[in-house]
Amino acid sequence: MTAREKVIQTNIIRHLRSMGAWVFNVHGSPYQQAGVPDLLVGYKGRFYAMEVKRPGMSLSPVQTKVIEEIRASGCIAGRVESIEEAEEMLKKWQLQG
Repeated sequence: MTAREKVIQTNIIRHLRSMGAWVFNVHGSPYQQAGVPDLLVGYKGRFYAMEVKRPGMSLSPVQTKVIEEIRASGCIAGRVESIEEAEEMLKKWQLQG
């Protein structure tokens, strides 16, 4: 059985923080823009936005739009479903310098 999204998210946060990343967990509210990714991450001088999903689950149209807007601004954003994918996002962009 696949873990709940909140469990996956908590595990990713713990792991990223153990790597030395700054992680802000976004809790949606009526006062915030819709579609903001779950995790805002600072790591080695870069900003990352990660939308955490259970395996096989898709982004909503508004989440897709916000991720595209973040990427258009020159930042890194995407969907992750595991610690490995979150770490891969960090490593991929660090290598591209």
